[in-house]
Amino acid sequence: MSEKMFNEDFFKKLNKINMYINFKLSGGTQGGRKSKAKGVSVEFSDYREYASGDDFRRIDWNAYGRFDKFFVKVFMEEREGAFNFFIDKSKSMDYGKDNKKDTALKIVASLSYIALNNLDRVNISTMNDGIVENLKTSTGNRGFQKILRDLEALEFNGTTDLAKSIKKRPLNLRGISIVVSDFLNNSGLESLEDGLKYLAYKKQEIILVQVLCEEEINPEFNNEITLIDSETGENIKLSVTPSLIKDYKETLKNYNEQIENLARKYGGKLITVNSSMNIEEIILSEFSKRKVLY
Repeated sequence: MSEKMFNEDFFKKLNKINMYINFKLSGGTQGGRKSKAKGVSVEFSDYREYASGDDFRRIDWNAYGRFDKFFVKVFMEEREGAFNFFIDKSKSMDYGKDNKKDTALKIVASLSYIALNNLDRVNISTMNDGIVENLKTSTGNRGFQKILRDLEALEFNGTTDLAKSIKKRPLNLRGISIVVSDFLNNSGLESLEDGLKYLAYKKQEIILVQVLCEEEINPEFNNEITLIDSETGENIKLSVTPSLIKDYKETLKNYNEQIENLARKYGGKLITVNSSMNIEEIILSEFSKRKVLY
């Protein structure tokens, strides 16, 4: 993947989007987020009565003239937001005519660009075989170029154990954790909940991004087929009928509802996208619809 995959018009749109966090961060270094911590940045927040040790330069003399008391101006200090991306790079993600892994990488690259443009911190981790690997990231345009190169070099293989991988990632600051996966793993929903519980304990706002391809959402098989698990190699022979396809779609719908309920249980959101969707539609429509952006 290269930066050329994103056209100039799309970059202009990304520049106007401000990542929205529905809580104010209280930690981190100075950046583009508003914090509950009071500081001396340019944005005025409130007044309070002068106390011994306060800087005389912050006294509001107009307020003194009205109330015959010393008041100092309090400013809202700006903090950076921490965006933690978890990419499922198991073998099942490398599937579909419109490949799921390509869509997953575009989503992470786009959101990273938005975050870096807003002076936020970006941490990217990849998951497979219960292992987590952290990509080194930096700030600014150079940082974004490095992210693109690292994402392009990723190989998707192995199996998935989301909870085991996620829990190996130290999270010391409050922030947003975005897990990008198809969530089609053998460890089941109990493992996923274990991972979500860890993220919630670490005071993360949780966003699950499920990437499925058209072949998984609307399968069009006929007659006898052999399904092979891309991660374990297990296979099963099926006689496909319209009734079976209907049952499959209903099962997938129920499964996704269970994932969405789990996300809500821990204060998170689920966004499901079709890998055939273009990246503009995903970022500017699906994410804003879920109130992740704006």
